[in-house]
Order: sequence, then C-alpha cells, then structure tokens
Amino acid sequence: MNIIKTITISALIFTTSSFAAGNAPISMSDLLNKVKAGRSADAADNKKREQEFIRQKQQQEQLIRNTKAKIAALESKAATMEIQFNENELIVEEKRKQRDERLGSLKELFGHLTSTAGELRGRFENSITSTQFPNRVEFLDSLIKKMNSSTDLPSMEDIEQVWFEMHREISESGRVVKFKAKVGVEGTQEVVRVGVFNMISGDNYLEYKSETGALSILARQPYAYQAGAAELQNATSGIVPFGIDPTGPSGGSYLTALINTPTLIEKWHEGKLVGYIISGVAVFGILLSLWRFLVLGGVASKVKKQIKTKKLSDNNPLGRVLMAAEANGNADVETLELRLGEAILKERTAINASLPLLKIISMVAPLLGLLGTVTGMILVFQAITIFGAGDPKRMAGGISGALVTTVLGLVAAIPILLLHTFLSGKAKGIMHVLEEQSAGILAERAEQK
Repeated sequence: MNIIKTITISALIFTTSSFAAGNAPISMSDLLNKVKAGRSADAADNKKREQEFIRQKQQQEQLIRNTKAKIAALESKAATMEIQFNENELIVEEKRKQRDERLGSLKELFGHLTSTAGELRGRFENSITSTQFPNRVEFLDSLIKKMNSSTDLPSMEDIEQVWFEMHREISESGRVVKFKAKVGVEGTQEVVRVGVFNMISGDNYLEYKSETGALSILARQPYAYQAGAAELQNATSGIVPFGIDPTGPSGGSYLTALINTPTLIEKWHEGKLVGYIISGVAVFGILLSLWRFLVLGGVASKVKKQIKTKKLSDNNPLGRVLMAAEANGNADVETLELRLGEAILKERTAINASLPLLKIISMVAPLLGLLGTVTGMILVFQAITIFGAGDPKRMAGGISGALVTTVLGLVAAIPILLLHTFLSGKAKGIMHVLEEQSAGILAERAEQK
C-alpha cells in the first residue's frame, strides 16, 4: 500500500505540474476524478501482478515436489541396482570358477597358443610372404584377443588355422612364386618371390616395408645381379642363377650393405680436387709413356735396320753417329773418340727425352695421394670435434674417403713407374748399340795405326 500511495502522489504531482505548465485551467472536481481513475488503474495492475506472483510460486513448489519425487525414485533404483550388482558379482565369480575348473589343462594350452600366435604375428609382419597372404596378422590379432578374453574362447578352426599358417610359412620359404602385387605407385605388376629372401619385378629388386606392408623398387639396385633377376622373371622352369640375400628374414642387411657399397666412379669422386689432380697427372703420364714407347720403338727399328746395311742414313741415331765417324776419317784416335762421344751425347738427349718427367710423376703421385689423405683426415677430426664420435659409420666413411687419394696416388704411380723402367731399358738398349758401334770404330782405327 505504501508503494501505491507513493505512485499516486507522484502521479498527482506530475499532473499538477502539467496543468501548471499548460495554458488551460482545470477544476478541482476534474482533478479529483482523474486521481480516482488513476488509483483504480493502479489497483487493477497490482492485483494482476499479485496473481502472477502467486501462480509462479505455485509452479515452483510443484517443480520442487516433482524433483524430490524423482530423486527418491532414483535413490530407490540405485539401491536396487547395487543389490543386483552384488548378486551378479557373486554369480560371475562362481561362473569363472566353473569355467576354470572345466578348462583344466586347456589354460596351459591356451598360454602356449597365445605365445606361439604372438611369435608368428611378429614373424609375419616382417616376412615378404605377407604380400601374398595379407590377412594373417589380422587373424592372429583376433585369436590373441579371444584367448585373453574372459567371455570368448577360440574354436577348433582357429587353432587349426594357426597350425596351417605355421606350415604354410615353412613351405613358402622354399618356393619361388609369381603373383600379382601392387608395387609403389606403378600399380599392380607381376612379381617373383624367392622364398622369404627377396622379391623382384622385372630386373629390379623390391623392398618390403613391414610398417605399411607395401612394396617399392629399391632406389639403388645391386647392378651386378640385375641380369639374374631379369632371367628369373622370364623363366618358366629349370634352374636360373640368381643372387639372393641370405639375411632377408632379418632385414636384408647383406643386400643393404651391397647396395650401399659405392661404385668405382663414386669412390673416385670421393677424392675430390686432389683426386682429380692425381687422375689428370696419371692420364698425362700414361699418354706420355705410350708416346715415348712408340718413338723409341721406331728408333730401335731404324737402328736395327742401319746395322744390317752399309748405306748410312741420318734418320736414326746410329746412322748419324756413323756419319760423324766418316766425317772425321782422317783424324787420330783421340780426336775421333771425342767426336764420336759428342755425337752420342747429342743422341742421348733425344733418346732419353721425357723419361725424367715420367720418373718425377711416379714420385709425385703418391705424395699427392698422401696430401689428399692428410687434408681428408683433418676434415674428419674437425667433424669429430663438432659432432662427436657417436656415429662410427660416419667417422669410418670420412676416413675411407680420405684414403681414396692415397689409393689413387699408388694406382697412378705404379704403372707409370713400370712404364718408366721399361722405357729406360729400351733407351739404354739403343744407347748400348751406339756405344758398341762407336767402340768398334775406334778399335778398327787403332788397329790400322
């Protein structure tokens, strides 16, 4: 009621203020009537609000009663379910005891079967025969799940299937089989499986990835054995020579090592700049040796021809020496000896040309190899300082690359040294003929006097 009075007084003040602000005057009776009308309207509104409040309160009380009833029902149901759960636990325990009693020695059998299935699963995952029989791992997974379950048991068919898969793997390990399989992104192709060791497609060896069960062509092939692979792919019967990896079941480590072995060209490139220099020097030395071999061979042939004829010719060293002796026919023995010695010395330079250079090359090539090895080892030790020696393969690879230049130096020096020795002997043979003929001329002149 205080609220109503406040609203009425406010309305009265507002109305009075409005009338005071307006231009038309209003009588007291009209004002009284207006106040009465306002009070009646306010009373009606307040009554409606009071009724609405009462209705909402009743609804809330009804919701509270309904919620309490639901809570009571759920508590009763929970108590009933707890009693049922306890009863079921006793039943389950009793049934479990009955199952264990009935299984008896089968529990030990299931234990061995589970162990065998687990071992087979690991073997099948890494075996290339899984490309031909892809569903074996899924079967073993379901079997292991059954044997570890308390509500399910394997059937006799499942146990027999394990025995069958074991024997099939043993028999397939000794067979060479052709079948269709997906190879990388190339699509389905005819592949050849050689036991459990290797798989090929055409002349390419294939790689089996156990993580995905996919086949792919090896990025790097064992080139020396690809011919046998192609022959095996095209064969229909008989015996075909083919290179297999005996470590295939354990991951193909031999094939991996064989593939990763660098070729001669790759090893040569490991020598880098020093290796290239040694190779250039070696090629130059060999070409020079071949050229001198041809030259000395021609000179030796002309000298032999000159020995057999009395006609002197200036196209060979012996002819020029004999011509020098003939030109000094009237000289005494001492002068003739000096003239012949001078002529032989002139011929010695031409005959021994390039031989000192070949000797120097045969000595310098190993030194260049040693230089490359030392610089390579410095790089290896720098890498060890930075990265440590935790990876022996990386360190061994660096040392191997450093030693390549030593090998190149020796490979260059040995044949050049042999060629130098051979050419020196040939040159000495020619010089021996000149000295022999000169000594004979001097002996004849001495006998004449």
